[in-house]
Formats: sequence, structure tokens, C-alpha cells
Amino acid sequence: MSYITESIVLLLAASLDYLIGDPWGWPHPVRVMGWIITQWTQLVITHCHRKWQRRLAGVGLGIGLVLGSGWIGWLIIQGANWLNPIFGIALEAVMLASCLAGRSLRKAAVDVLKPLSSGQLDIARSQLSLYVGRDTEKLSQPEILRAILETVTENATDGVMAPLFYGIVGAFLPGVGSVPLAFAYKAASTLDSMVGYREEPYQDLGWFSAKLEDYLTWLPCRLVVITLALWSGKPQKVLSLCRRDGVKDPSPNSGWSECAFAAILDVQMGGTNWYRGVAKDKPLLGDSVEPITEQKIYQALGLTRYSILIWLLLAIAIQIAIFSDRTLEFSLWHNFLSTN
Repeated sequence: MSYITESIVLLLAASLDYLIGDPWGWPHPVRVMGWIITQWTQLVITHCHRKWQRRLAGVGLGIGLVLGSGWIGWLIIQGANWLNPIFGIALEAVMLASCLAGRSLRKAAVDVLKPLSSGQLDIARSQLSLYVGRDTEKLSQPEILRAILETVTENATDGVMAPLFYGIVGAFLPGVGSVPLAFAYKAASTLDSMVGYREEPYQDLGWFSAKLEDYLTWLPCRLVVITLALWSGKPQKVLSLCRRDGVKDPSPNSGWSECAFAAILDVQMGGTNWYRGVAKDKPLLGDSVEPITEQKIYQALGLTRYSILIWLLLAIAIQIAIFSDRTLEFSLWHNFLSTN
């Protein structure tokens, strides 16, 4: 497909995610990926008892699912284009939209904020438990707000911007398109969320998936930080705080992503979280200039939307420029050949 066609796909996908998101009950590639991961994990846990066996199985799972997801995505789009180009564009947009979690992320935040704003702490805690791994039964209102903001700012990168980044990269690669790379990244992200833990029975099975997701997210995460820093109008402050606090987090990416938002919002994230009754201290990110409020969370969601828009406009502007240059070059050659 041409660059103009890919621009249309990017715009349609972002619009679908913004307006519709993931309708409940619809077929979703992540559900298929999750089913494969679950089946493979159960098989490995049952039959592989040695460290090297589980590590090897983890490598096979990581490589197989990431490459397989990208390849299947490519085959589906090629088949759709063969049937009808317009159908191919529509299907590619829908499939790319399924990789973006912008609306889903906002819905998750709102689902917790609504009961919280009316003083229904028990309902807010229950809703929050659907989206975070930490214990929520005893969280106070400030702790719930911190948990929401940390979830929103961490997932802004790996749930929204990183899939969009790989979709944009794929859109510039002739014969590839946006879906295969976005699907491949989504597979890596799903693997990390399901088996990328440093505890049994996933420690050996999921080590490769965790590392792979870290590497694939590294570049888009830094681009998100730069985008936010420039958009905020205070790039020096944002980058300085990220260099100071982002490196404290065990993850090479989530700390940077959260810290960029914290710097812009003048809040502090991190602290003590409880997981299955065990306390775990997370590094403090940013300076506690202002408290975390509902408004701060909505501002963070707005910053993510601005970042999406900025990336889309830049990508489409570049694609149009490339298309115009090639059209001009073709026209010049055609005129040259016609006169000779």
C-alpha cells in the first residue's frame, strides 16, 4: 500500500480507539495470545522440571509468539487486500486499533474514579483490583489515587504509545504495513504481563519475555519522555527529573514513563505497595509539590492523547512529503521521457 493509504489506516485506527475502544465480547488478538500463553505455560510447568528446560521453553514461547503474531497479522492483511483493497484498509485499521489501549486505559481510570469521588471506597477498591496487581482491600483514598495515576502513566507507554510507534514504523516499511509490527509488540507486551515475573513458576519460563519487552519498549519510552518534555514547555525540568529518579526503578522503562508525567504534574509517585500481604517499596519518582487528585489523573490521560496526536501528525506529514516527492520525481521522469 502507498504511504497515503497507510496514513489513512493510522488515522482510522486512532479514531476507532478513541471513539469505540475494545467493545466487550468482540474477538481480540490479545485474547488469542493469552490463550496460547496459558496453554504453553501449563504444558511447561507440568512437563519441564529443570531450569534449562523452562528457560529454553521460555525462549521458544517468546520468539514463536512474537514472530508468529506478526506473520499472521501480515497474512490476514494480505488476504484482505487481495479480496478488496477497501476491505483491506478497513480491516487493517480495525486490527491496528485493537493494539491501542487509549480508550480502555481511560475507562479503567474512570471506573475507579466515579465511586471514589462519591465516597464509595469499597467499590473503588474492588474496581481497582481489576486493573492492578497490588492489594487494594485497605487502600486509603490518596493511595487509590496514586495507584490509578501510576497505572495510567506506566501503561501510557507500553499500552498505547509503544504499539503506535511500531505501527508507525511498519507503515513506512514497503510490503509490511502497520499491523505486523504492532501485533509483534503486543505479543511481547502480553507475554511480559502474563509470565514476566521474577518468581516461580515463571522465573525461568518468563525471563526471556521480560527482557524482550524491555528492549522493545526502550526506544518508544524515551520518545514518549521527549514528546512530553517538549509539549510541557519545561523540557529541562522533565528530563532532569527523569535522569534523577527514572533510573531508580528496576524496570528500564516504567520508571522513566511515570517520572515524566510526575515532573509535568508536579506530583510524586512510588512508595510502599502490598502484594499478597508482602510489602514492597517502590522508588519515589518526582517531587511532591502538589497532591495527586482526580484532576491530575485526567491531565495525565490528556497528555497521552496529545502525544498520540503529535506522533500521528508527524508520521502523516512525513508520509505525505515522501509521497509528494515521489510523485514529483515520477512527473519529471515522465516529462523527460515524453520530450525525448
